[in-house]
Amino acid sequence: MIFFFFGLNVSRNIANKVRSNVTLLIINKLLGLNTLGISLVCLDFAPYDPNPSHTHPYNTKHLVVKDGTFLVGFVTSNPNKLFTKVLNKGHFFIFPIGLLFTSNLT
Repeated sequence: MIFFFFGLNVSRNIANKVRSNVTLLIINKLLGLNTLGISLVCLDFAPYDPNPSHTHPYNTKHLVVKDGTFLVGFVTSNPNKLFTKVLNKGHFFIFPIGLLFTSNLT
């Protein structure tokens, strides 16, 4: 399809070594993303498995919780301040560009 994708509501198999699954929604699956600089990733995590702290230096990350509860947070750079929030199903959170962040399914 060019402008439509379905299936992000389907939970993926997490019975693997890393206890997670990544569904990429990039230009080869949705041609309408061409030249927009946008991609989407659906992550399925096992409960209590951490998503290691990391940054996205070139983009802002948006998180929508489709099931479960997440503890999320990021650290600002000047001054160093930690922001955390507990998210539940249907909640939305933005991680600003380039900041160190983490998210854990609880």
